Amino acid sequence: MASPELFEEPFHADDYVERLAWRCPGGGIKEGADHFDPKRLLEEFTCHIQELKLLDDRIQRKVEKLEQSCQREAREYARHVEELLKSNQVAFKHFQELDDHISNVATKVCHLGDQLEGVNAPRQRAVEAQSLMKYFNEFLKGSISSEVFSNRNKIQDAADIIQKLHLIAQELPFERFSGVKGRIASKYHDMEHQLIKEFTSAQKRGDIARMREMAAVMLHFKGYSHCVDVYIEQCQEGKFLFGDPFEEAVLLCQHVSRQVGEVFMSPENVMARLVQSIYETKLKGYVHERLEESQKNDVEQYLCRFHELYSRTLTLSKHLADLNIGTDHHAYLAKLTKAAFLSYLENYIDMEIDHLRNRSSLILQRFYESKNHQKRPIAIGSIQDLKERIRQRTNLPLSPVVETHGETFLSQDVVVSLLQESKMAFERCQKLSDQSDLPRNAVRIFNIVVEYLCSEHMDYALELGLLAIPSPDSRNTSLYFLDVVHQANTIFHLFDKQFSDHLMPLISSSSKMTGCLQKKKEVIEQMEFKLATGIDRTLNCMVGQMKQILNAEQRKTDFRPEDEGRVINQYTTACAKVCTYVRHQVERVRRSMDGKNVEAVLTELGLRFHRLIFEHLQQFVYSSNGGMLAICDLNEYRKSADDFQIPLVVQLFDSLHALCNLLVVAPDNLKQMCSGEQLTALDRNVLHAFVQLRVDYKSTRLGRHFS
Repeated sequence: MASPELFEEPFHADDYVERLAWRCPGGGIKEGADHFDPKRLLEEFTCHIQELKLLDDRIQRKVEKLEQSCQREAREYARHVEELLKSNQVAFKHFQELDDHISNVATKVCHLGDQLEGVNAPRQRAVEAQSLMKYFNEFLKGSISSEVFSNRNKIQDAADIIQKLHLIAQELPFERFSGVKGRIASKYHDMEHQLIKEFTSAQKRGDIARMREMAAVMLHFKGYSHCVDVYIEQCQEGKFLFGDPFEEAVLLCQHVSRQVGEVFMSPENVMARLVQSIYETKLKGYVHERLEESQKNDVEQYLCRFHELYSRTLTLSKHLADLNIGTDHHAYLAKLTKAAFLSYLENYIDMEIDHLRNRSSLILQRFYESKNHQKRPIAIGSIQDLKERIRQRTNLPLSPVVETHGETFLSQDVVVSLLQESKMAFERCQKLSDQSDLPRNAVRIFNIVVEYLCSEHMDYALELGLLAIPSPDSRNTSLYFLDVVHQANTIFHLFDKQFSDHLMPLISSSSKMTGCLQKKKEVIEQMEFKLATGIDRTLNCMVGQMKQILNAEQRKTDFRPEDEGRVINQYTTACAKVCTYVRHQVERVRRSMDGKNVEAVLTELGLRFHRLIFEHLQQFVYSSNGGMLAICDLNEYRKSADDFQIPLVVQLFDSLHALCNLLVVAPDNLKQMCSGEQLTALDRNVLHAFVQLRVDYKSTRLGRHFS
């Protein structure tokens, strides 16, 4: 029998048919294929389909009944909602009527209150006036008998009465009421004294509520400021005796800041008065005590203490700015700070400049004394410039050579000491100078740095270094100017770093920056000119030393031996010594310079080295073996040229090597050799000049190749 339970989810039609077939006898193969009866299975399916149709009819009738029931409930619910809407409209109408009624009643009550107040206020003023007339009458008679003036518990009422009587007395003519005015004034001052005394007692007891009451009463008295002064004085009692005043000031102000809002009506004014008292009395006295003892005896200690105290005061102001001391608290604290240090700020920069000048002079003096050197006057100006121009054109030593024994008279320690002194001066200047004076003061310090570091130390050392450079034909092989260049480069970097790190932030927003940049540029250009001059002279000396080696060691028989059958050496002695000298000088140049300066100097040295060898080779006549030896020398010179790592120098020596091949090439191949890749770009006169150096030039008529 089919039932709705068979179709509950999850329902699978295939499974349902399989189960139905399985229950039917002969409907499956569980008893074997022979027992399968399709007719029996068809009858079973037909009967079951009829049962399903009956089940569908029953379910459909049940659904129709449920739909009818749902429709009846919906109609009932809609009717009920309609009744509720009507009830709500009635209730809202009643609410509006009630609201209008309440508004009318409230209006009448307010009007009645105003009328009562209008009646009560004059009555109250009349009562107060009557009471004041009663107390005034007592002062007029001179017999004050009211309990309110003698009862300590009613001091607030008494203070209110006296304050009002005092205001009234101010309007009375003095001739008729001088006596009563005097008695009221006396009582007024006496009341102020009592109130302050009561306030002080409450402050000592820590009674915040009583302090607040007394402060509120005193607010209408002239002595209110005195009450604040007493409060501030009591707060500082026992403080600032032995400890650090800056730390104590922060702790005290933080404590008072938490309390003052509970006592006074205007706590920010009280806090401002407290801070002012601390700055003008405690801090100013402490600063005076610390600075006066060192101002006359030790200027360095004075400046360091001054900077330290001022910095700590600025830090204190930064902490106090977080407290409630008024709206423009930053300007207020800055004004107090300047006032505390005013007498010392006025002459600060003059003392700073004098101290920096003295310290710089002392550092240089000690350095030269340690070298047992007495500074000598150096010629400057037009005469020195004239000598330099004459020397450059004639290569004559117009000034005596100064023997420095390898001393550069430049010291990185001295430079660091000078820059450290100026660094501290810049830091103090930034803190202690007014913003309007800061650029001008910073420039004055910079001028001292330029004077002593650049002029007195560096420029003097460069001048001595220039005088110590020997002439090109001198036998003195001591070339120390490259050491001067190396140390000068280091000093330039340190000087430029201080200029950027310490001076520029102080002048970047002022008109002084342009002047300082120009002055720095002029100083550096002047130094670079002298360095370039010294390097040029040093290169001349290097070439001169090479020339002396070649003149001393190179023999004419090296390239035109008497015995053509002897074994050819790898290279000549002169070549070996020159190459060793060149490698040593190239290493010195690399150690002494950096960046593109190395490339520029090595390029110039390489060009002069090439010119020297080129001219030197043209002084000899070459046999066949001599030409081979010259080529061997050129190979060594090329190896030295490779150490320069300058493509132009290497190219020049490659070309010179190709020229030397003209000394040994067979006469029949000479023309082809001259047309080669390395020689085709050279002037034919140069090629001809080299060919003329051959011992067989005339005998083999080599000149016809160039006619």
